[in-house]
Amino acid sequence: MYLGINDPDIGQTDVREKTKGVRHDAHEDGQAFLLIRAQNVGLAVAFIPSVLIVMNIVYAFSAYPFGALSDRVAQPRLLGLGIIFLIAANVVLAGAQNVLAVYFGAVLWGLHMGATEGLLSADSCPEDLRGTAFGIFNLSSGIALLLASVVAAWLWSTLGPSSTFIAGTVFAGLSLAGTAAWVRISHGA
Repeated sequence: MYLGINDPDIGQTDVREKTKGVRHDAHEDGQAFLLIRAQNVGLAVAFIPSVLIVMNIVYAFSAYPFGALSDRVAQPRLLGLGIIFLIAANVVLAGAQNVLAVYFGAVLWGLHMGATEGLLSADSCPEDLRGTAFGIFNLSSGIALLLASVVAAWLWSTLGPSSTFIAGTVFAGLSLAGTAAWVRISHGA
């Protein structure tokens, strides 16, 4: 039984494959905090959407190259690279003192998204269970994101904006360590 699922037709390996991204998603503070940080360092409210535009442009232009790279390298390595981009984004955003630093953080976050968003592959489970696997993944991710957002909001309110991104760095680091451990265990290294 894994994540409350006791269905003999759904192998634990298949479910674990789909839910491994949850530990990665749990540390993402949400794009709302990126926008709030932009306002916090002085970006005029009218220009705050430009932060998302920059992030999404980088995401869009990096998704294809990272997708092509995922055909040639092991996906856990690409996930690790994406998490490193997220760690860098969180470090930059934690120390951001001006708008340019926030835009640079958005660029790094876009690279993170380009490297990781396409890694959930339907090919890793039986065709008749793909909908179930994606459902489990999205349910688990939603719960993890809700919890992460509550923690991030509490940190922002009690310890200040930098603490939210420092915590994101810590959680991303834990995710990177978990991914490395998963690779070692699953490949017998």
